[in-house]
Amino acid sequence: MAAAQYFSRDYSEARQRFTAAASAADARLFTYAHPGKGPAEEDLSTHVAWLGPEDAERVLLTISGTHGAEGFCGAGVQTGWFESGLAGESANGIAQMAIHAINPHGFAWLRRVTEDNVDLNRNFVDFAGHLPENQGYDELAEALCPPNWDDATIAETREVLAAYAEAHGMDALQRAVSGGQYRHPEGIFYGGAASTWSHRSLKDILRRHLSEAKQIAIIDYHTGLGPRGHGERICPAAPGSDGLARVREWYGDDHTCPALGTSSASEIHGFNVIGMEEALPEASMTAIALEYGTLPTEEVKLALRADNWLHLHGDLASAKGRAIKDQIREAFYQDADDWKQMVWERAIQTQRLALAGLSDG
Repeated sequence: MAAAQYFSRDYSEARQRFTAAASAADARLFTYAHPGKGPAEEDLSTHVAWLGPEDAERVLLTISGTHGAEGFCGAGVQTGWFESGLAGESANGIAQMAIHAINPHGFAWLRRVTEDNVDLNRNFVDFAGHLPENQGYDELAEALCPPNWDDATIAETREVLAAYAEAHGMDALQRAVSGGQYRHPEGIFYGGAASTWSHRSLKDILRRHLSEAKQIAIIDYHTGLGPRGHGERICPAAPGSDGLARVREWYGDDHTCPALGTSSASEIHGFNVIGMEEALPEASMTAIALEYGTLPTEEVKLALRADNWLHLHGDLASAKGRAIKDQIREAFYQDADDWKQMVWERAIQTQRLALAGLSDG
């Protein structure tokens, strides 16, 4: 099965193709309008497709676009799942819910963050309490997001980051940069000062559509970390938890856990499963992030830093601005048939295993 046909060239096409494929598969569609606009003044929205019994107690939930520019991958899988007819494989009594572009602003603008420069997967914290601290990021903030962006600045800041790694180790550098930070609103991996539109919408969607669910299998699609084309099944659950035990039962040894140090991802603050559990405290959730590699990690981080500079200090319409947008796109979406095929095959295998786990449960 050629997978490239399911992937789109931009947010607007992805939205149109997803809604058409879901409708053709007899899924019910719901629209959550975003208050902002895209780069061509297009309307933005998150769409939800539901296939199966309305009162299903077992549900497979897929999510695309948590990190907006990563939405090409998950949206392609969601569209293909409906368009190919594979959505019809679900056992009786199991429903499927696909949340398309939960961060539509980031998807449309080719940004990893939301309209308020917030990393949605760091935004699910208690803003009324003491926010997590990240002293490593505080130390590196100026080097990570300098006011100038040229070859000389990039070289200088690379030396600063290398010195930090030399002093503290590469794992410490990764935690400092990507673990999440709450003091630098114009920086990268910023968790925010309040719940974002996408945060609130995700909780609203779950409460509205999954109030009857007892068991929920969650696959949240991501890109930009790990070997090119490999889909790492990352479980964010705590060691010893029922959620991690179920992931181990469903996926065998083919999964990783940041809390156990087995993942290419660091432990992070404020990830979205926290918000899902808050929205549906009585449901049993078996959650993974399916993370596909694209470019080497240093190139991905460089693209993120360049994009941050561009939206703070640069001109999107300039040659430099367009080059940075090409860079960010390549960091999170490999527009190559072999990469899309690897994404698709791993995704189908994973979703089938999730459905089997729900069936056995």
